[in-house]
Amino acid sequence: MESLVWKKTEGRSSTEMKVREGVPFLTFPALEKTGVVVHGFSTRLGGVSEGIFSSMNVSFTRGDREEHVRENYRKLGAAIGFSCENLVCSDQTHTTNLRVVTEQDRGKGFIYPKDYTDVDGLVTDIPGLVLATFYADCVPLYLVDPVRRCIGLSHAGWRGTAGKIGRKTVELMRDTYGSRPEDLVAAIGPSICQNCYEVSQDVTEQFQAAFDEKLWPELFYRKENGKYQLNLWRANEHGFLEAGLRPEKIFVTDVCTCCNPKLLFSHRASHGKRGNLGAFLMLKA
Repeated sequence: MESLVWKKTEGRSSTEMKVREGVPFLTFPALEKTGVVVHGFSTRLGGVSEGIFSSMNVSFTRGDREEHVRENYRKLGAAIGFSCENLVCSDQTHTTNLRVVTEQDRGKGFIYPKDYTDVDGLVTDIPGLVLATFYADCVPLYLVDPVRRCIGLSHAGWRGTAGKIGRKTVELMRDTYGSRPEDLVAAIGPSICQNCYEVSQDVTEQFQAAFDEKLWPELFYRKENGKYQLNLWRANEHGFLEAGLRPEKIFVTDVCTCCNPKLLFSHRASHGKRGNLGAFLMLKA
């Protein structure tokens, strides 16, 4: 697996693959360098699921066998470095709703049922709790504050991106833990690239309303068929910049889910016949 060839986009080479215990996963060296977190982003390789879920599916809700999903989590935990008993999972509905995760949430979504709904982002300052969010083209947003020692992890589809869930996550960390935006390190994780992401005019209008007109050429362009190509990576980067993050502390992936359908689940590439990828972020003790 170490010799796997990824199709990468041009730009900063910010994302790396590791393989442990026979399980490949993606990381951001910039987050590792903070020294305060364990993190990873799963691939579709190294698990036990079958068929369209082959093989590292982490969704309980797409029709896969539960025992396979649980074994996949166990294998991922052993590889990345977390215990499944400490997971706290999102309940994603493409909102910008966020949850402050406390000790009482430990295990929710894996050991215990979730007692919350409509949560697309999580923040915590509790060491050992593993924030988990889920993907198959949407954008994972990792935030690490090495000064105040707190973290955030949010799911940004086009609705969450237009709603600036990244900026809202920064603001929640500021209000809850006293984080200063200039201290934060952010990573925009593997997700669909602009070349693969065709959208209709009504979607583009949401971005025109959300972002300054001078940014529009960076975010989308119109094609001859009347559709648009949308850049979720750049839009989320601008959301972080609006929140006060320093440009040199924002790290944007060069890995597209849709360009790598044999290595990553992609809703677009599979026409919806797929499992889910997982983003995981844990504050070290």
